[in-house]
Amino acid sequence: MKVKELIVDDIEKEGITLQYVEFTREFAEIKEYCLHKGETITGYTQDREAVSIRVEDVLYFEAVGELVFAYLENQVYEIRKRLYQIEETLRQENITRASKSMLINLEHIVSVRSALNGRLYAKMENGEEVLISRSYAKQVAKCIMEGDDERF
Repeated sequence: MKVKELIVDDIEKEGITLQYVEFTREFAEIKEYCLHKGETITGYTQDREAVSIRVEDVLYFEAVGELVFAYLENQVYEIRKRLYQIEETLRQENITRASKSMLINLEHIVSVRSALNGRLYAKMENGEEVLISRSYAKQVAKCIMEGDDERF
């Protein structure tokens, strides 16, 4: 695959052109990455300080009661939106529903193992294991199998 670079004189002219014979999964991933790279969401610390969080750094979002939290590798931030609002806003292929109360970033899953009753445990990059409910296990497994097979 060739890579060409071109310096432009105006920010409005910046962009990426994909040229392909067939639109494969790899090109779809590149397109998705380019469209959402650097996308942010506002999170709040325990001290109520607003922080801009890169969505690609979020391992998962979890609703606990009326609150929603974004879990990163070493930090947790409160998100002042409902889980469905986050899901609708992001619309990223790598962020998917894992249960009624959780959205998971497939890019941060290290391994997956079976649990009882058709559920799955996903081990995240920070070592934490999250439970994927039976309702979403097949969807998550399908997404993982379509993804980079070398991860698992």
